[in-house]
Amino acid sequence: MEKQNINIIKFSDDANVPTYGTEFSAGADLYACINENITIKPGQTVMIPTGIGMEIPIGYAGFIYARSGLSTKQGLAPANKVGVVDADYRGEIKVALYNQSSEDRVVSKNDRIAQIVIAPFLKADFKVVDSLSDTTRGDGGFGHTGKN
Repeated sequence: MEKQNINIIKFSDDANVPTYGTEFSAGADLYACINENITIKPGQTVMIPTGIGMEIPIGYAGFIYARSGLSTKQGLAPANKVGVVDADYRGEIKVALYNQSSEDRVVSKNDRIAQIVIAPFLKADFKVVDSLSDTTRGDGGFGHTGKN
């Protein structure tokens, strides 16, 4: 498993450094950096600060995903489903947390609110052509195999 140092800055003394839950976790937990509890009503989205910024290497991005327990048990997940932190962003990382449950949910100081995966990506050079190469699948889309 490849490791790389990622520089972070704390915008608040109360901010937590991201942590991995286990040795083989892909995502590092991001923590709420707030002074008082925040109630998120059903169907509401609230920006939750983490109190940190990152220096993500060029050719990589930070992908912010839901924490599985928080989303399945409490209905709290990033509103945009997957957030993207670009390598040239130097501001505070915030999570747009959406309450998809039918009850009020409370976020407290130092709660783990999401996870970030640092991953490489391919920068595409999009080229307009007259046709695409043939494949067995062709243009078969949503549900074309008949399986759920």
